[in-house]
Amino acid sequence: MEVKHTQTSIMNKLQNGVNLIGRTGINPIIRTFENGVKLAKFSLATNETVLEVNGKSQKTQWHQIVAWGKKAELIEKFVRKGQMVAVDGKLINRVFRDNNGSNKKITEIQVKEILLINPKKQAS
Repeated sequence: MEVKHTQTSIMNKLQNGVNLIGRTGINPIIRTFENGVKLAKFSLATNETVLEVNGKSQKTQWHQIVAWGKKAELIEKFVRKGQMVAVDGKLINRVFRDNNGSNKKITEIQVKEILLINPKKQAS
């Protein structure tokens, strides 16, 4: 019975899991709601080397990262632009209305866990 439960847990995690290592593109944007809950948003650049006919090239992908609650508080305190981080999260699709009144779709990665790689010292 335990094996079946473990398999189900692993399958659920794999259904919508994202793992990224990259550099932050901006200082996190922090929003605090009336109930005190914080939201952190930042962009993350990941790079990969691609072999092409005329040599290797670097391809950069940009990802929008969001974190809520305690994770947002930690990001606010420790994450800065240009910092290398590892993110474990899940894909979130949402629709919002832009300034022109048009509906826009966006895919974001909601943080489950974040790891600072070679963290920069916090400015005093």
